[in-house]
Amino acid sequence: MKKISDALLTAARSLWLAIFGMVASILLFVLTVLSIVFTLLGIGLFTTPVAVRALRAHASLRRRQAKAWACVEIPEPYRPLPARRRGLAGQVELCTSLLKDPATWRDLLWLLVDATAGTVLALLPPVLVLYVPWGAVLALGVWKPIDRAGGGLWFTFVHITDQSTANLAAGLGVVWGVVGVLLALPLLRTDFLLAKLLLQPTRAALRERELTRRVDRLTESRHDAVDSSAAELRRIERDLHDGAQARLVAMGMSLGTIEAMIEKDPARAKKLVAAARANSAEALTELRDLVRGIHPPVLAERGLGDALRALALRMPLPVEVDVELAGRAEEPVETAAYFAVSEVLTNAAKHSGARQVWLDVMHAEGMLRIAVTDDGRGGAGAPAGGTAGAERPAGSGLAGIERRIGTLDGVLAVSSPVGGPTMVTMEIPCTLH
Repeated sequence: MKKISDALLTAARSLWLAIFGMVASILLFVLTVLSIVFTLLGIGLFTTPVAVRALRAHASLRRRQAKAWACVEIPEPYRPLPARRRGLAGQVELCTSLLKDPATWRDLLWLLVDATAGTVLALLPPVLVLYVPWGAVLALGVWKPIDRAGGGLWFTFVHITDQSTANLAAGLGVVWGVVGVLLALPLLRTDFLLAKLLLQPTRAALRERELTRRVDRLTESRHDAVDSSAAELRRIERDLHDGAQARLVAMGMSLGTIEAMIEKDPARAKKLVAAARANSAEALTELRDLVRGIHPPVLAERGLGDALRALALRMPLPVEVDVELAGRAEEPVETAAYFAVSEVLTNAAKHSGARQVWLDVMHAEGMLRIAVTDDGRGGAGAPAGGTAGAERPAGSGLAGIERRIGTLDGVLAVSSPVGGPTMVTMEIPCTLH
């Protein structure tokens, strides 16, 4: 029973779609075309944006109906509009942008298709269903006055001339009604699929949209990289000034004191020499740590795999490393990957409460793929563009990781439901050599 009611509802929707769709499509097509023509007179500069917005609203309504009534997804293909400016110049810019968008002209073409083929597809199921009451009415005797008035009454392919043919028409009406009910959803879906051919983005539009997205993302990543580089330079300057430089200055002053008293007080001079030696060792250690923070020597000498293994050994929790690389990537890729993994492992050690971490690195399909998984409590979030199971905790550094690998067109995704486990995956396009 529910299937019959759903089919009847679909037939009713088709009837509404046929009537409203045909009227709206014809009206919008005429108004939009006239408005575009009137742009030559200047009037269209003000009416065309209104008409195109109405056209897009009608198309958006059809997209929502397609999804709700037939589970047909129709994405929007429209280009972003320019920032609204006041005055005639802003109106001209808006009108020009709308007319330059290929989706506007495809919407106009869809109006013609919807008013013709779309109307036929939508009208067929309710018409077939209406044959049921019409056949019953004829069988009840309505055929007689029609026949006396001149005859020539046909019910589809049945010529009604007497009560038997009228009864046959009633039976045939039931058959047509069943056919209409059975075809209601397939025909409605066909109508929406026909609309999808014109209302969805073309391949060129999808490529343009993807290219625009990548350009915007790379532009943002470039700005972030510049800011990060400036901050890194300031950090290096601060570390040198407060650490190694201060120790070297103190060591120079100690050597001057030693030079002055080496003959007067050799014992004290010997103590100052020992202190200077200790300061030089500490300065050397700080310089090594600083260099390791800029570019680890093991990364330059042994490659990413060995550098990550060495990094894992320095972590306060056990890290199981599995690296499958048939060569070495470019230096910027290895550097970005190393420090990104270092940040993720540090986050896991500080925030996750994990007892074990697994690090998997491989290269496939032109991508360096890195996965860091821990058995901690979960709840780690993702920066914009990633995925996550919870909000990002403050100071997680995931946004910084995304900025770092984003400069190389890399992507970051985080899966971290509350209760764990947490998996951070990174992909960076590169080739091995």
